[in-house]
Formats: sequence, C-alpha cells, structure tokens
Amino acid sequence: MSQLWKSDPGKNSRRSREGFILQLRLRCLVPRSRVYRTSKTPSSRRKELITTEVEQTVASESLIPEVTDWQPGGDGILPSQEIRHFIKVGIVSSSREPTDDQIQPASIDLRLSNEAYRVRASFLPGKSTTLLNKATSNGMLNQKIDISLPSLLEPNVIYIIPLMESLNLPDDVYGIANPKSTTGRLDIFTRLITEHGDEFDRVGKGYRGKLYIEVISHTFPVVVRAGLRLNQLRFGRGSTDVASDARLKKLGREDLLIGADESSGAANIDRGVRITVDLVGNGSGIIAYQARKCSPPIELDKIDYYEIAEFWNPISRERNRSFILEPGEFYILASKQRVRVPPDFAAEMLPYDLATQEFRVHYAGFFDPGFGFGTNGGIPGTRAVLEVRASEIPILLEDDQFVGRLNYFSMAATPDKVYGGPIGSSYQQQGLALSKQFKRESQFMTGIAPISAAEQESQEALRRRNPSRTQPAAAEDDDDASILRLAFPDTGAEQRISTKEL
Repeated sequence: MSQLWKSDPGKNSRRSREGFILQLRLRCLVPRSRVYRTSKTPSSRRKELITTEVEQTVASESLIPEVTDWQPGGDGILPSQEIRHFIKVGIVSSSREPTDDQIQPASIDLRLSNEAYRVRASFLPGKSTTLLNKATSNGMLNQKIDISLPSLLEPNVIYIIPLMESLNLPDDVYGIANPKSTTGRLDIFTRLITEHGDEFDRVGKGYRGKLYIEVISHTFPVVVRAGLRLNQLRFGRGSTDVASDARLKKLGREDLLIGADESSGAANIDRGVRITVDLVGNGSGIIAYQARKCSPPIELDKIDYYEIAEFWNPISRERNRSFILEPGEFYILASKQRVRVPPDFAAEMLPYDLATQEFRVHYAGFFDPGFGFGTNGGIPGTRAVLEVRASEIPILLEDDQFVGRLNYFSMAATPDKVYGGPIGSSYQQQGLALSKQFKRESQFMTGIAPISAAEQESQEALRRRNPSRTQPAAAEDDDDASILRLAFPDTGAEQRISTKEL
C-alpha cells in the first residue's frame, strides 16, 4: 500500500452503514434459537453463546453488494469513474498521492517525477533492456537533472523524464497517450515511453511497469518541476471502432457535432467530421499568432502571467483570406467549425497527407466528452485551436482549407464528469486562444473573444431548436491543469499534414 492511496473519504462511514444493515438482515432472516453450553469453570456457571450453523453460514456471506460509485463499463473508451477505480485497486499506482483533478472525463494526467535525463538522441528501449539502462549507456546520457525544484529545459534538447504513475493493466485494457493542450500550444513535443516498448504513446494490453516521457521544447525555453503534467493517458477496452458516417450524420442532423454557424454550415461528414481552418477571424482582425524566437523562459506553473507581446506576433487578416506559412515557424490558428462532443463519445483528430505541400498540425488529438457541448448540450460548440508548423518550404494556407478529420469513439460508459467549467476546463468556449500562461485580458484586447456576436446568435438559435438539451454555460476557471486540445496524434517525430485529401 506504500504506493497506493484510496481517495474515498466516505469509505469508513459506508462500511459502518453496511454493517448495521447486515445486522438487521440477520435478525430478520436467522432463527432466534440459541445453543448454550456450561462453562468449563463449574463455580462461575457462565454460559457461552454459540451460533447455530445457519447463523454461521449466513454471517460468512455478504447479503448486500458493496456500496460503490463505480460500475464496470463495456467496450470503448474508459470513463472517469473507471479510472478512479483503477487508482483505488492499484491498476494505476503512484509514488505520490494522486489528486482527483488528475482524472479527466476520459483520461488521466501524468506527473513528472523528481529527475530528468538529458540525452543525445530520441530512442525506444526495445525488448532487450530497460529504458534507463539504454539512456545511461553508450554515451547517450549528457546530464542528469534534479527537477524537484524548478529547472530549465532548453529548446531543441531531448529529455527523458520518469513519471510518478505506473501501471498494472488488466489483459483486456490498453492505453493511448497524447500531450495536454497547454503543452502543444507552447510547441512542446512529448511522447510516452514504456519499459521494453517498441512504440511511442502506446501502452499494450496487460502492461505492468513504469512510465516515462520524452520532452522536446521546440520554440521556448521552459521551466518545469516535479508534479507538473505535460501529457495524458486514455484507456480503452475491447473494440473501440470509429463511429460510422451514418451514425455521425444522424447526430449531425441534431446539431450535436458542429455548432450551427453561418460561416461553416452543417457538419461535413466524410470518414469523420471534416475540419477546416479559419482565416477570417470570426469577429476579430487577428487570424493567427506566430511564436517569437529568442524569447525568455516560460514557467509552466504560472497562470495568466506573461505578456503576449514578449512571445508572440499577431497575424492580421488579409483581404484575399490567405496566409503563407514560413518554414520552421510555429503558429497558433483556429478551426472554422465549432466542435461538439456529446458526453457518451470521445473524439480524436486524425492527420491527412497532401502530395506536395506539407505542414504539420501538431501533437495531440484528444477531445473529451462534453467538449463544446457541456452536460446537457448548453454549449453551442467550441473552436479548435490548431498548432501549425511548415516543414521545409513556404505553404499557402487559404480560408476554409481542409486540415483534418475528427473521429468519434463510443465511451464504455457515460463519465461522471464532463469537460467544462465545473471541473476547471480552461478552453470550453475559446476563440483563438493561446495557452493559459499568457494574460487572457490582452488576448481579448486584440479582439480574440471566446464567442463572437454571430456565434451568440447561433447559440440562441440552437436553444430554440433544442430546448431540452440546453442549460446555462458554466463559468471558466483559468487555473485548470487539465486541458484537452485539438491537434493530431503524432506517431513519429515528423508527422506531416498536406493539402490533398487521402
């Protein structure tokens, strides 16, 4: 139990209640006959109560099931309550007590441990050795760093960091990892590694062992410390097939996938929901941010702290609604569509290739249940933020250009929490938003409001069409460490996106 804590403050009271109920049941069900025997000490003539065989049998078996907030689900992406159960029973264990805000609607945030290894090259351990043995042999290790206190990670340097969490997965459960939203918006590339693993960001069924993260900050120097969360792990069981186009079209007719909007129209469904880029600004003259080079370090645990102008150049809208991506530069843009994910689904953005023109839309693709939707459909969609980098040549990007497909997956059960303000999600009604380290007020001053006037009108239209599905949107909390963002799962260091459909 040294590495496992049970986060259930009501457990003792529940046991007492169960014991009381059990006694009542026994009194009702068990015959009241008693068998006595005389004490071995004749002078005391004490009698010892001996239960009947019926009482002994009944008392040895539970008459009522254990009271619990977890019920096992079926096949699909595992929800928050099942992840919480994994922690209680030791399937997910940790070197430091987990916190409930690590548990997201369909994933768990993973935390950095106290040390980091600066290495010469990226690698997978393979089946013949452990990760740290490989990292410290053959001249791979450049430096071992204590990150129990704030420590600097330099740009374009590879670090391997053990994570606090480890796994003891059942034979039918696997895992998929992605960077967190804030991580990607800062151009920080992360990949999960397992012991003896031969694939990044994948945890095989029945895996038992430690977890590690590879970290490369491509643009900014960043300051990290033990306990920070840079990536997240999603669990799946059994079949997790992509929702068919027929099913998506049915959801789309009810405006459950894309918020109704005069600019993007209804959901365009073709092997998933097609996502395009916005170069108009949706109520603002700013269509993108370009990262500035040679910026000062960013401390990742500082929220709403940094001035945007020190780190980013805003890009204004062009008359021809186009924009050229310069090679080696990093940009933040937004989708034309306002994405919605109903609570009984999880979603993931997938990459696509174009034959000649290449750019990358960055690292993670997880969308939580409730993203752009809320609990009962009261949120009319949320624009997806795209992290974009051109590869080797300048690329002309045009308004409403196709940049990827959003695939939907069924949850094994509806989660007991959904993405949004009540759990501290920072980006539920975002527009073109930078990471939470930058001052929100200065983003709004440039005209990047979370929802434009046109979007507010479409929200009212949505409520009129579906009154039973709407409720007031919850307020946002800027201090959230649990943000999921739109991007693309990156199976290699150079996942490409181009301008031609598959």
